[in-house]
Amino acid sequence: MAKISPFEAVRPQPQLAKQVASKPYDVLNSAEAKAEAVGNAYSFLHITKSEIDLPESTDIHSQKVYDIALENLNAFLQRDVLFKESKPCYYIYQLIMDGRAQTGLVCVSSIDDYNNDIIKKHEFTRPEKEQDRINHIKTTGAQTGNVFLAYRNQASIDALIDKWKTTKNAVYDFTTEDGIQHTVWAVSDSEVIDQITQLFATEVPFTYIADGHHRAASAAKVKLSLGASSNFFLTTLFPSNQLHIMDYNRVVKDLNGQSTEEFIAALSAEFDVTENEVAYKPTHLHRFGMYINSKWYVLTAKAGTYNDADPIGVLDVTILSNNILSKLLDIKDQRTDKRIDFVGGIRGLAELEKRVDSGEMAAAFSLYPVTIDQLFNIADAGEVMPPKSTWFEPKLRDGLLTHLIN
Repeated sequence: MAKISPFEAVRPQPQLAKQVASKPYDVLNSAEAKAEAVGNAYSFLHITKSEIDLPESTDIHSQKVYDIALENLNAFLQRDVLFKESKPCYYIYQLIMDGRAQTGLVCVSSIDDYNNDIIKKHEFTRPEKEQDRINHIKTTGAQTGNVFLAYRNQASIDALIDKWKTTKNAVYDFTTEDGIQHTVWAVSDSEVIDQITQLFATEVPFTYIADGHHRAASAAKVKLSLGASSNFFLTTLFPSNQLHIMDYNRVVKDLNGQSTEEFIAALSAEFDVTENEVAYKPTHLHRFGMYINSKWYVLTAKAGTYNDADPIGVLDVTILSNNILSKLLDIKDQRTDKRIDFVGGIRGLAELEKRVDSGEMAAAFSLYPVTIDQLFNIADAGEVMPPKSTWFEPKLRDGLLTHLIN
C-alpha cells in the first residue's frame, strides 16, 4: 500500500506566489528560461535553471550552476521571499485549464515504495538527466521538482479532499499568463492529516509515475548516498479520472543517409503514405503525421505490422520506434541517441514545423496519445514503454512547494 507523509514545505509568501511560481525546469531550455525570468527577480527559475544567472558560455551541468542554485535558494529564504512551514502539512493543488479542473494531493512519498515497485514506472530514464537532478538535489539540499503520480481514484479520498476545498480558504489562488488557474490549500489539521495518510495506506495499493521518472530516480539515488534523512521525495498524487494525456511527438536530425524520396519509399513497405494539405494531428491509433521537406503526410500502419494483443506492441510510440526509428533510421536507444528529440503536445504541430523548417531537424512525427488505462496496464505488467511516451497537461508549477531533505 502507498506510504505517504505530510511535510514542512518551503513556500512563497502569498503576495509573491504568482511571481515565484515557474514552469517546470524540464520543459524549458536555458534560453527560454532566461527569457521567462526577465524582469522577475522572484522567479523560481533562478533556482531550478540557475544557469540563467551565469554567462551563456557556462556548461549547464557544471558545479558552478548547482552552487548558484543553492546561493539563490538561500537568498530567497533570507529575504523572506520563501518561508518554511511551521508544521508538517499536506497540500491540495487544483489546476484549471480550458475549464477542466484536476486536483492533486501534494505530499512526500516513500523512496522504499519506489524501490519496491509500490510506485510503478513505465519508462527507462536517461543517465545524463538523472545526474543533473542528483547534483542539483545534493548541492541545494532540496527537492524542487515535483514527481507527478497517478492512482486509481477512490471515492473516500475524493470526498475528503473536496470537503477541505469547499470549507477552507486557499493559501494561493492565481492565474498564470498561459490562462491556467492554480489554487493551493494547506491541510494543517492533525486529524485530517491522519485520515489522509490512513486512506492511502489502506485503499491505494499502488501509485504510478505519470511525469517525473528522472526526478524520482534521482531522489532514490540521492538516498543511497545521503542515508535515511532523505527517505521521502516530493510528489503530487492525482486520481486517474481527472487526468488528461496529450501526444508526445518526435523530431529526428537526419534520415540515416537516405534522400526524402528513398525514405518515403522505405516507409511504404509497412505504412500507407498519403500527402496531406494541412498539418495532421492523429485522431485514432495507428495513424501518424509526418512533416518533411515542408510537406505533411499521413502514415497509416498496415495490418500485420504491429501486435494489438500486446499492451506495448499496440502503442503508436512502439510502432514508430520499431518500424521507423529503429528499422529505417538506426535509432536504437531513444534515451541516449542524440539524433532524436521529443516535443510535448502542448507546443502544437507548429513547433514540429518550426524545428524542421529551421534546418535543425530533418523530419517530425505526430502521434496519437497513450491513454491512462494503457499506462496502468503496462506498469502493472512490469513492462516499459518507449521513452517520452506521455505528456500531461496542465503542469504543476515549480516553487510553490519545495521539500528540504537536510
